[in-house]
Amino acid sequence: MDFTSFVKPSNGGGSTENGEANKLQFWKHVEYIENHGKQEDDYEYCMTEFLRMSGIYWGVTALDIMGQLDRLDRKSIIEFVKRCQCPASGGFAPCEGHDPHMLYTLSAVQILCTYDALDDIDCDAVVRFIVGLQQPDGSFFGDKWGEVDTRFSFCAVATLTLLKRMDQSIDVEKAVKFVMSCCNQTDGGFGSKPGAESHAGLIYCCVGFLSLTQRLHLLDVDKLGWWLCERQLPSGGLNGRPEKLPDVCYSWWVLSSLTIMGRLHWISSEKLQQFILSCQDTETGGFSDRTGNMPDIFHTLFGIGGLSLLGHSGLKAINPTLCMPQYIIDRLNIKPQRLTLA
Repeated sequence: MDFTSFVKPSNGGGSTENGEANKLQFWKHVEYIENHGKQEDDYEYCMTEFLRMSGIYWGVTALDIMGQLDRLDRKSIIEFVKRCQCPASGGFAPCEGHDPHMLYTLSAVQILCTYDALDDIDCDAVVRFIVGLQQPDGSFFGDKWGEVDTRFSFCAVATLTLLKRMDQSIDVEKAVKFVMSCCNQTDGGFGSKPGAESHAGLIYCCVGFLSLTQRLHLLDVDKLGWWLCERQLPSGGLNGRPEKLPDVCYSWWVLSSLTIMGRLHWISSEKLQQFILSCQDTETGGFSDRTGNMPDIFHTLFGIGGLSLLGHSGLKAINPTLCMPQYIIDRLNIKPQRLTLA
């Protein structure tokens, strides 16, 4: 993801205290995010154009959680986001010249909320875009091409919540009914559509959806909580489904769901923290999916986000429902539902 034009001139950051893998390499991660995407002829840069809006959200949010948001140029980022709003549909594309999509619309709105710049876009057009994607059964298309997925249900209500436009926009009751139709009674989890296999990433989307619509009472919290706890492996890491390898991104999907449901203490936080820290690149900075692999901006956010949920020192609090710094959610006076500890 290209941050070349968004990085302010720097006088240099701090330095790591030591090279131990069990210590958060704070300044190396800051530098990794700042330098990400500077090689525009790089294969990764060319092949991830379709993710650029979300990539900027991942980088902006990670730096904000680390208290280093001022490393990026606010004006340049806002101008980029504005150029990606489709004048016809109102939705946001991942990059200029691409089609608008629900996923990148949420990322764009999250970026603008971070910078307190929602007034710089046509919010009414965003609402029309989302409303136009809801289907008669309550589900949502991701874009005009018609794919249905519970991720898009979450993106719809998250975007509308951040815009303060949930009331009198979509049919919330139908949306809730569709999401609950994707719940698997055997394990309490959720898939992408009715009858699909439970998956931790989609569980996060559905639990987050129910948190934003104040419907967490519809969950079988203990059944789902146990299924999520069973995702922790001997390494301390979490996987997304049975018989899969651990992955740092599930440090977010699983942890955030358990936090929303008041069950964070059902896993070993110490072992998970050790796993997350083992996945950081102590030379270049950044986090990878698992120990020894190449880092990327996606896993860097969710590694830092997971550490924040675990209360790691030196990081701001992160909201488990919206994956944004808690201070922004407080500033917007948004109150996603959370269950108490049990």
